[in-house]
Amino acid sequence: MQKQESRLLKKVSLTFKAGVIIAVLILLLSSRLYAQNWDVNLLNNINPSNPSSTVWQKSTASVYPVSAGIPAGILLAGYISHNKLAQQKGWKIVGALAVNTVISQGLKYAINRERPYEKYPSIINPYDRTEQGKSFPSGHTSTAFSLAASMSIECKKWYVVVPAYTYAAAVGYSRLYLGEHYPTDVLAGAAVGIGSAYLSNWLQHKFFKQK
Repeated sequence: MQKQESRLLKKVSLTFKAGVIIAVLILLLSSRLYAQNWDVNLLNNINPSNPSSTVWQKSTASVYPVSAGIPAGILLAGYISHNKLAQQKGWKIVGALAVNTVISQGLKYAINRERPYEKYPSIINPYDRTEQGKSFPSGHTSTAFSLAASMSIECKKWYVVVPAYTYAAAVGYSRLYLGEHYPTDVLAGAAVGIGSAYLSNWLQHKFFKQK
């Protein structure tokens, strides 16, 4: 039963990752072809004139505390109980988040995309105009999906996988609702986050295997 559940989750995870990557490629191609494209139109439909919902504001605000708190909690529990497996899981999640930060920040500086409210101030209404950093990809989204993917790698249980990805998706939507990112930024952030988790997992297995 556990093997069947693990196989099902693996198939769902692979399908989800492939879908996100394909969607990002299509979206990026479309955004290059049209100046006032559906990327902007979709954002305009999601972003209200007064993005005051506390649900989406808190979703965005929770990302960095949650992404720091979960691995810290796992590591603390692991070291207190002298549980080597828990310690390894905690450090693997930290590694995934570190890889994600390097890749997402590198892409931000390389692509140098303006925030949507900077380019379209008459139609996009941001929650916070003072937020620093470039638009592509969404750092909040990539962090949330990196956390979700790395947790799913370490604990292949539906009651971990489903809430983790649901939370990450909510964070991605919050970035659109609050007018801080284009849809392509959010989808690219999801792809970067998931890819970073699996890349980090592969690198760590390779490193420890060699050791």
